[in-house]
Amino acid sequence: MRADRLLSILLLLQAHGRMSAAELARRVEVSRRTVFRDLEALSGAGIPVVSDRGPNGGAYLLGGYRTDLTGLTESELEALLAFGGQGPAADLGLGPQLDRASRKVAAAARRESAGRLRARVLIDSERWYQTARVPPHLARVQDALWLDRRIRLRYRRSLDRVVERIVEPYGLVCKAGTWYLLAGVDGAPRVYRVSRIEDAEISDETFQRPAGFDLRALWASQVGRFKASGPGHLLVKVRVDAEASGPFARLVGDQIVERLGNGVVVLDFPADQAAVSLLAPFGRSVEVLEPDALRRRLGEIGRQLSSGHLWTRSDPVAPSLEAARDVTTIAFHFNLCAAAMTVEGRVAIT
Repeated sequence: MRADRLLSILLLLQAHGRMSAAELARRVEVSRRTVFRDLEALSGAGIPVVSDRGPNGGAYLLGGYRTDLTGLTESELEALLAFGGQGPAADLGLGPQLDRASRKVAAAARRESAGRLRARVLIDSERWYQTARVPPHLARVQDALWLDRRIRLRYRRSLDRVVERIVEPYGLVCKAGTWYLLAGVDGAPRVYRVSRIEDAEISDETFQRPAGFDLRALWASQVGRFKASGPGHLLVKVRVDAEASGPFARLVGDQIVERLGNGVVVLDFPADQAAVSLLAPFGRSVEVLEPDALRRRLGEIGRQLSSGHLWTRSDPVAPSLEAARDVTTIAFHFNLCAAAMTVEGRVAIT
């Protein structure tokens, strides 16, 4: 739009002083003839812009004319410019727009302060040893979010279990580089990791968020419930066979915090129960190296599965309560009634 272009030219002249028509044309992506017409329009609107022709000519603002279009303090300006169009903004396709907005704000500010914090502070939200990858269905979820439309999801809850849900997308949250969808299902809030969405279909049905909806407050509530449900984080070192690397990355890749080579990785789980539920279905393809307590726990699960049943009163030794619970959970989720064998912390389910 021409109004946007006129504002861009004005801010460029404020920031850089004298500029040639060719340079202005390059910066606002129009022809030199269009730039001359725009300069005349600015002059006609009362802006003291002067155009000198010749080898040393160019356009400039007479008498150091400035207009404050931001209303920002110096510290507010520096904080705004520090973030740029990277990270979550780029994932949402807003990187170029944010960069352009930052340049306009910087041009409207004093040159000595603009970009000072950006030159001294770099914000990198990507975790160590984690390859940055935009979830394939993030854009479609985002579209449904903007349109306030329900969306049908195919969501991978585990290695062998995919569920379908019709959800109301309340908001998107980027936590430590990982995207989550906060959605409503039958009036109750649910959290979905966007990287586990296998398909997303936007419906024609619209919805309304609950009265008084506050995305930050609802997310804080969900995080608080999650933290209260587990004892804390568990670091697990595993070796992954090459043929299982693809499914492993899709299901557990977000937990990887370090890659040690030769298929060995370190994972960060919120609790040991989560580690059991996610690692056991991989069977022989994933070997737990550390911690030893988790190796023994998976071994006990494997022994109970290999016996063909959980436990009866005729068994000489009853399994631990934790092992019985884990086996029941795994059998329920994966509909397992077959045998398994365990070798040094591995569980093979066939």
